[in-house]
Amino acid sequence: MKTLPIAIAFGLFGAIAVTVSFSQQWPTWVMFVAWVSFYLFGKTWQSSLWVFLQIVLGMCMAVLIQLTAGLLGQLIGAFGFAASVFLYIGSLAYIARTRKLNNIPAWFLGLIILFGVHPPLEPLPILQILIPIIAGFVFAWLNNLVVEKIHARQSQQ
Repeated sequence: MKTLPIAIAFGLFGAIAVTVSFSQQWPTWVMFVAWVSFYLFGKTWQSSLWVFLQIVLGMCMAVLIQLTAGLLGQLIGAFGFAASVFLYIGSLAYIARTRKLNNIPAWFLGLIILFGVHPPLEPLPILQILIPIIAGFVFAWLNNLVVEKIHARQSQQ
């Protein structure tokens, strides 16, 4: 019986999140990637902000990969995209050595999101992807807050 309130909270927040996502025509999977990131990478606002930053940087890297691939494609043809990926993904070995930007999975989540959504390479469509990402973190935080309160209440009983 202790699991029922937690199951209700999970279901309720999931249903609200999906409803909001569908009504706003967001890519729901992007919101859930952010939701999972909250749970995987620390469950605090501070850790979430760093993960969010690295997801955004991964998205920026995806844009740079595409832009550089176009330029390199003019020089070396079909190998331009592979060369661009090699250069940018290779740079992660150096970036990962920094103290705060060392979460390679978060960088790759940003790459996955941008390549998965595949928006036009224009500022507004790319910035609009941030909305479901932020919403995913917020829904995860709210869900976690409610679950922690349920656990606290159950511990007192």
